[in-house]
Amino acid sequence: MPVFDALVFDGGGTLYHFEGDWPAVYRQANAELAASLRASGLELDENSFLEQFSARLEAYHAERDSEFIEYTTAYVLHTLLADHGYPDVPDEVIESSLKAMYRVSQDHWHAEGDAAPTLEALRASGYRLGLLSNAADDADVQSLVDKSRLRSFFDRVLTSAEAGIRKPHPHIFRKMLAVWDFPPDRVAMIGDTLGADILGAQNVGMFAIWITRRADTAANRAHADTINPDASIGTLSELPSLLTDLANAD
Repeated sequence: MPVFDALVFDGGGTLYHFEGDWPAVYRQANAELAASLRASGLELDENSFLEQFSARLEAYHAERDSEFIEYTTAYVLHTLLADHGYPDVPDEVIESSLKAMYRVSQDHWHAEGDAAPTLEALRASGYRLGLLSNAADDADVQSLVDKSRLRSFFDRVLTSAEAGIRKPHPHIFRKMLAVWDFPPDRVAMIGDTLGADILGAQNVGMFAIWITRRADTAANRAHADTINPDASIGTLSELPSLLTDLANAD
C-alpha cells in the first residue's frame, strides 16, 4: 500500500531550471516592460523608472522573506506608477506589460528532462499531484507550467502570488492540502529549498523530500545543520523507487 495519497512539487529548481546569464536576462526583461508601458501611452524616464522598479522589488523581496507575505510584481508596479503620476493605470495595461517582461525570462526556463516521465509514472501509480510555488506573479508560473507541458499531471498549480502568502508559512501548505482533503501525513512535499519547502512541509505534518540536484545555494547551506529532510533524492527519476522503498518499509 502506498505511504502517500498525494505528492506536492516545488517548481523552480525542482521541476524546471533556469539557463542563461541572469543579469542580462533581467535587463532585457525590464527593457521590454518599459517598452510595453510606453506603447500604452505612459511617458516615463526609462532609466530612472527601471532603477526605482528594481530597488522597490528588492525592498519588497527582503520584506516578504521575513514576513512571508507575497507582494506581487503587479502591486509593486501599480504603486510605482502611482508615484510617477499614473495612479489609475488599467489592470489590463499592467498585465500586458508584465507579460512582456516575463516572456523574456520564460525563454530561459526549461523542464528537467526527467520531470514529465516521472510525473507520468507517478500519476499512473495512482498518486494525486500538485505544484506549489513561491512566485511574485501567478500568470508567469502558469505560463511556465504550460510551456513545460506539465499541466496535465497536476490537480492544482498554486502560487504564493495567488495565495498572498509564501512558503514556509503554514497557510499556503494547508491551502494546497485542501485541494484533496487528505491528512497531512498522507501527502509528501518534494522541493529543493530547505527553508521554504522542507521546513514548511514538516511544520504542517507533511513528509518532506529534498531534491538536491540544484540545491547548492547559500540559503540551503545556511540551514544545513538545522533543517533535516525526511528523505533526500538527487534527481526526480529517483522518486518512484524511493516511494516504493518507503511503502515496503511501512
